[in-house]
Amino acid sequence: MKTEGGTETAKRRAGERAAEEVEDGDVVGLGTGSTTAYAIEAIGEAVADGLEVQGIPTSFQSRQLALEAGIPLTTLDAVETVDLAIDGADQVVDTDDPEAAHGALIKGGGAAHAREKFVDAAAERFVVVADPSKLTDRLERSVPLEVLPDARPVVADRVREAGGEPSLREAERKDGPVVTDNGNLVLDCEFGPIDDPGALASTLSSIPGVVEHGLFVDLADTAYVGSEEGLEVREY
Repeated sequence: MKTEGGTETAKRRAGERAAEEVEDGDVVGLGTGSTTAYAIEAIGEAVADGLEVQGIPTSFQSRQLALEAGIPLTTLDAVETVDLAIDGADQVVDTDDPEAAHGALIKGGGAAHAREKFVDAAAERFVVVADPSKLTDRLERSVPLEVLPDARPVVADRVREAGGEPSLREAERKDGPVVTDNGNLVLDCEFGPIDDPGALASTLSSIPGVVEHGLFVDLADTAYVGSEEGLEVREY
């Protein structure tokens, strides 16, 4: 269930600015989505000009884009560290409220949040690329859960006990559900406005059969927010 909104100009500005953070010799986590695609393209252009980097893709999509861009690829178990991860988001908490969970994200519109999370969490620095349509005072989109297929009924029951309403994500161009790159299913879970993302994240992580959820709490370091007028930097 991908997020709509944001112009291509805004996305390009955010993605290209994040690509400027990549330094010679870096290992870079390559996120998934339309905004991150601009970062991958820009990194590929830098590689063509002599920049030496290795990329760790978080999905089949980002792997294909990286290969087309000429970025050498590697895996987490083949490197000592990930220097930088660049990834998008479906929602980002960005508000003046000191009590809010600044920088908390909802991800998973592209059903790649499990791989995205372990790469983003492994990185020394995690940069979010976004446009203004993704900014919010409080998270309120449905939270994607990647679940083991056989565990779907159990997970759905536990989500309801936690106050959510789960629905199986259906594929758009084929009969049946969306299947992740890991061979699992996705439940989109409506909780309404989420006042405490950290607490909900802990609850969802404790449900047997949940591979990963789309709440990213205390992971993002910086957000580059592109717009038609320019670009703003948010530090978390």
